[in-house]
Amino acid sequence: MTHWGKVVGVIAGLASGRPVFALLGLLLGHQFDRGFADKFARLSSEDVRIDRLPTGFIRPLFEVMGHLAKVDGRVSEDEIRSARSLMHRLGLRPEQVRQAIVWFQNGKQNNFPWQTVVHRMRRDTGRAAEMRRLFVHLLLEVALAKGNLHRAERSLLWSICSELDIGRVELTQLEAMLRAQRGFRKSPEGSADMQRVEKAYATLGLSKSASNDEIKNAYRRLINRNHPDKLSGTNPDNQQIATAQKRTQDIRSAYEMLKARRAIR
Repeated sequence: MTHWGKVVGVIAGLASGRPVFALLGLLLGHQFDRGFADKFARLSSEDVRIDRLPTGFIRPLFEVMGHLAKVDGRVSEDEIRSARSLMHRLGLRPEQVRQAIVWFQNGKQNNFPWQTVVHRMRRDTGRAAEMRRLFVHLLLEVALAKGNLHRAERSLLWSICSELDIGRVELTQLEAMLRAQRGFRKSPEGSADMQRVEKAYATLGLSKSASNDEIKNAYRRLINRNHPDKLSGTNPDNQQIATAQKRTQDIRSAYEMLKARRAIR
């Protein structure tokens, strides 16, 4: 379940200088998260890979993304960087990245038929509401890269959501979550949290682009290789046993962190 409602609620409460408001913020945030989780709990943009997406999703995503980025008159460097980062997160190969850039450029045209493209995406990806929400999620991620949404961008987003049967309340919830994530990452606590996550990936010998299956396989392999029981036939001394125990604990802690972050079952 998402926890960003609680994060925002507690931060807002602490800002008041009164602990009771922090508790109230936690309770209100919990209610927000419960409602939000019904729609977005299984949606993880950190775990999206091109091989897990339906045919007909990627091209409209980057075409509409380009149109959304240009609708306020100018595509910012932050939006370009965010779009390129997404291409790599999706696991696009070099030739696919080049094609995605072409699609992004196509979408920047003033007469780009975004409604037709969105309709086609919805038809080609089936009736899965999760895919429609992911489409908007990724669009909004890039649009928010520069900080604020222009009136024209917000209007276009609302129109896209209308075409995809996503209400304004859902869009507002998603925007609040993404803004909370951005704010948290920029804070000292967020930086420390990011370092812990990076360390967890490093402990398992993986990059952030690893799939959930790759994370599970790496965990099992490393536990099997490093567990203290593996030393039983070698007459280990106390130092070797302690080292193996610590290594095993580090592996388990890293896996539990990533398991929680990525909702690995």
